[in-house]
Amino acid sequence: FSCCRRMAEIPEDVQSDDCLSSYTHIYSPDLLKDQVAFITGGGSGIGFRIAEILMRHGCDTVIASRNLEKLTEAAKKLTTATGRHCLPLQMDVRQPDIISAGVDEVLKEFGRVDILINNAAGNFLCPATSLSFNAFKTVLEIDTMGTFNTSKILYEKWFKDHGGSIVNISATLGYRGQALQVHAGSAKAANDAMTRHLAVEWGPSGVRVNTVAPGPISGTEGYRRLGGSYAESSGVFQGIPLQRPGNKTEMAHAVLFLASRAASYITGTTVVADGGAWLTSPNDMERVLGITSSPSAKL
Repeated sequence: FSCCRRMAEIPEDVQSDDCLSSYTHIYSPDLLKDQVAFITGGGSGIGFRIAEILMRHGCDTVIASRNLEKLTEAAKKLTTATGRHCLPLQMDVRQPDIISAGVDEVLKEFGRVDILINNAAGNFLCPATSLSFNAFKTVLEIDTMGTFNTSKILYEKWFKDHGGSIVNISATLGYRGQALQVHAGSAKAANDAMTRHLAVEWGPSGVRVNTVAPGPISGTEGYRRLGGSYAESSGVFQGIPLQRPGNKTEMAHAVLFLASRAASYITGTTVVADGGAWLTSPNDMERVLGITSSPSAKL
């Protein structure tokens, strides 16, 4: 009975970058009515599901990344499933001028931005000794500089005078130190600190800044690249208190909470959404170091 009950509590999800065929609202469907969310990395994975869940709660969205073709396809799916407006925006978070022009386009289209989700990221498995200098730099440019660039530009163009909510998507990689992940762990640790600093500085302007730190999340590129299938088949997830990976809808629900008025007095906080994994999962260096990775990572 308890197992069936636990399974019933897990929200609907699909492995592919498609909208849910059914959805059960936990919050009021009008929670974000007529608000606008700007989501980097919104064309696939967790970002795509975040866009869908926010839209199912009354929000219009902008999904931004470098691949316009993928974004356009994703926007059509999201609009069809939710009936809300989704604007695909080709943008590289490493280029402030491009972001600035994109934000201008968004403000012209919607007249406002209420929520920013910094989800754009890059990751792969690689030993530090094989990691090229450029690869390390590129991950920090996407994850850390990209988060700062987009946040700063949106703050200056809108949030400073109107308030808003920023949610950064982080990871638990740096909490203990994990083999093959020095690049991503360093970038996310910097973002966690950035969340606290910006929450302090921008709070007087009515801007809340928070973070969601996912654990292993099925149906994502990260899950495929970082050994999720191997972990599943080898029973690694039995070491997680909730004994399973998370899903994209669960991450979207965490973001929905932090972005909405349900979290109106929460800022500078990191919500770890990993089923308790970082508390109990063994840091199995022998297994992780045995995972096949390229002799050199170049981006």
